[in-house]
Amino acid sequence: MDSKLALYIVKRLLLAIFTVFLIITITFFVMRAIPGGPFLSEKSPSAEVTAALEAKYGLDKPLFEQYITYLKDLLHGDFGPSIKNRGRNVIDLIMEGFSVSAKTGLIAACVAIVIGLTLGALAAVFHDKWIDNLIMVLTTAFVAMPSFVIATILLLIFCIAWPILPANGNADGGLILPIIALALYPMSYITRLTRSSMLDVLGQDYIRTARAKGVSGAKVIFKHSLKNAVTPVITYVGPMIAYILTGSLVVEKIFAVPGLGKYFFSSITNRDYPMVMGTTIFLATLMVIMTLISDICYKIFDPRVDLN
Repeated sequence: MDSKLALYIVKRLLLAIFTVFLIITITFFVMRAIPGGPFLSEKSPSAEVTAALEAKYGLDKPLFEQYITYLKDLLHGDFGPSIKNRGRNVIDLIMEGFSVSAKTGLIAACVAIVIGLTLGALAAVFHDKWIDNLIMVLTTAFVAMPSFVIATILLLIFCIAWPILPANGNADGGLILPIIALALYPMSYITRLTRSSMLDVLGQDYIRTARAKGVSGAKVIFKHSLKNAVTPVITYVGPMIAYILTGSLVVEKIFAVPGLGKYFFSSITNRDYPMVMGTTIFLATLMVIMTLISDICYKIFDPRVDLN
């Protein structure tokens, strides 16, 4: 491995670790600063029972001591027990929900990449034609709309006005609408990235030379143009996957998908500190890791880029 690349990877890795540490710290103290507690409700237990519960979960200790204990447990991969899901560990709940979220998110990511690259190449090849204009209008609209707005529109169209798909993520075919809702924004962004990059590549001298030598149009587009135009997309894929997986929390809630979003929202409502901390740290770490991988891949695929 090139020494400069190795140094870059080490620097990015250290920055990623610091970022995750900062997120852990901020989330921990913000959660503890919110008034109230996990044992307060309309049918709150007596003061003695509340004190016993706080002692059981270590919430009776000084705040800084709780923080140090939490960091030590994290180093051993222990996110602690869930307060509201009695008898369940946070990490087990996260993995249970993430298995569904990952399936939905990765399918949506694949759909976004394949369709985005295809539409982007098509728009570039037919630049300023009606196909290009139509693709740009649609992708601009989808980029402007958040995933939860798209999800609501899909519900109105395919579950109410034209009820051909289930609105419940647990039903057969129930993941179709969540996947579409999650894929439309990144698909549109990739389309625009690919189109812009391909237009730049198609204007290069070596493309003109290839065409002048009689190289077929398909070979020019797929072997020369698209291959060299895909680099900006590589930098977006990592954050895109993280965005889809984290953005899926809201979409999962709308479509009642039994993924990580179910536990995340219920933990906030119930003030389940360990669960809120665990899901936040898990998703933040995922975002940091995917961004790190994306940056490293960009550097490897295009060594000319100087990323400091």
